[in-house]
Amino acid sequence: MHTVGSLKDRRALAGAARRPDHTLSDAQRQQILQACNSPEFQSLPPSQIVPILADRGVYLASESSFYRVLHEHGQSNRRGKANRPNPVTRPRAWKASKPNQVWSWDITFLPTRVKGEFLRLYLVVDIYSRKIVAWEIHPEEAAGHASVLFQKACLAHGVQRNQLVLHSDNGSPMKGATMLSTLQRLGIMPSFSRPAVSDDNAYSESLFRTLKYGPRYPRKPFASIEAAHQWTLDFANWYNREHCHSGIKFVTPNQQHNGEDHDLLA
Repeated sequence: MHTVGSLKDRRALAGAARRPDHTLSDAQRQQILQACNSPEFQSLPPSQIVPILADRGVYLASESSFYRVLHEHGQSNRRGKANRPNPVTRPRAWKASKPNQVWSWDITFLPTRVKGEFLRLYLVVDIYSRKIVAWEIHPEEAAGHASVLFQKACLAHGVQRNQLVLHSDNGSPMKGATMLSTLQRLGIMPSFSRPAVSDDNAYSESLFRTLKYGPRYPRKPFASIEAAHQWTLDFANWYNREHCHSGIKFVTPNQQHNGEDHDLLA
């Protein structure tokens, strides 16, 4: 039994620092460099060089050893004519601590009785309170319709310059020149989803699901734009005033938007 005073690190004495038998020699490293820099392989990565050599019955080292040797000699850059991919900047995340700081909007289709024809519902939601702050229905998608909608919405909710961030996807009405110039004039900062990311506008998509998958949604297509307008008006009133939203601790969007939620939750 050893005493505390006799406990010493004797790994070096046991031979732990010996050079492994499979360590590449200098000659083998030079063979790897010569192969990678040969005219045949100078444009190929090790992940392709090693299998090609293996098909010929030649084995110099593993793929990871190839990469390690190239890295040690400063040759781990991209091979071939392709440029290094540009780094994609992570999108800025917005957080709302009170109403009218960040809005999200999108457009969804409403079916009509004419097969293949749809109405477009423009819907804007406040991500802090989940309140529907503005909506309109039009026969087509256009940046001009969206521009007028946000002018009315900012006036109705008293939005001041440099107060609001507006998030949307990358659709043409969202990025139209008329729309962007209106946002600039109103002092609203636009924010867009990342390309090819389907869940980057989650608040609007969640609202559309509540709208279309609830029992209130009509089973038959809308007979006219007036009928769609009346139904959407009733839905917005119910959603804002009566719907206990799970994302805001089961108070209504109006209660959250007006600051009534603190006393209710207490």
